[in-house]
Amino acid sequence: MTSKAKIPVNRAFEDATLRISIKDIIPLRDVGADVRKYVKYGQIAASIREVGIIEPLVVVRDPNIAGKFRLLDGHLRLDILIAQGASEVVCLIATEFEAFTYNRRISRIATIQEHRMILNAVERGLSEERLARALNVNVTSIRLKRNLLVGICPEVADLLRNRYVAIHAFAELRKLKPMYQIRAAEMMIAMNRFSLGYVKSIVIAAPSDQLVDGKRPPVRGLSNGQIDIMTDETARLDREFKVIEQSYGADHLDLVLALTYVTGLLDNAMVVRHLAQFHADLLQEFQKIAEVQKAA
Repeated sequence: MTSKAKIPVNRAFEDATLRISIKDIIPLRDVGADVRKYVKYGQIAASIREVGIIEPLVVVRDPNIAGKFRLLDGHLRLDILIAQGASEVVCLIATEFEAFTYNRRISRIATIQEHRMILNAVERGLSEERLARALNVNVTSIRLKRNLLVGICPEVADLLRNRYVAIHAFAELRKLKPMYQIRAAEMMIAMNRFSLGYVKSIVIAAPSDQLVDGKRPPVRGLSNGQIDIMTDETARLDREFKVIEQSYGADHLDLVLALTYVTGLLDNAMVVRHLAQFHADLLQEFQKIAEVQKAA
């Protein structure tokens, strides 16, 4: 049996972090005065002031100046540390310089993930007041996020666990019975809409027997008759959507095959000449289809 040759894998970072003097770190861009006014900047500053640096800066050794480092990730953190009078910071040392910033690989934290992080922090003994200071928000906001899933069925929490949902949307979902909560979450995912306004519209259009208290919330400018029409229309659209959803896979496959076939036809010069001579209108439409295929 012949052994397979091992492919060497380059390390992205050096083995150990390094405490570096801030004056030896060279930023790749400046942090403007307008950026310092952002809420996110204030939250990071409050977090560093309260609990210190959690995520190390990422730097790479400067190839031209010994002992100097170029900053790849952490420009806001470095700016805040300088403003707070720090002289050193712990850094991860990247092995290669990349033209892009590492922040482009970071996804916005999902609402339910943030809720669970806050719960874990509270369980470890961190007070709500200190959490509020660290995140630069008021205590009410921390309590709202801590109690985010109260009244929300587990299936909905699972469906929305990786989505950035408007925090007050969960208060609207609590007005629905568990089975309709699940239906609402599925509608949100299908439409890729997680705003408070959209969830409110689902609640307004929900049948009365699917509401926890059995009563629709009052809606300014809409009569009960108009709301009933919205409910019937929502139910109809939901039924149509489920029918489309059942055949989506097969329809999508047929469409891909058709697009591939048309694109292949246009690669044949004889076919193109024949269409141009006798079916110019069809050729024009086929070319539009081929352009869509290439763009995709």
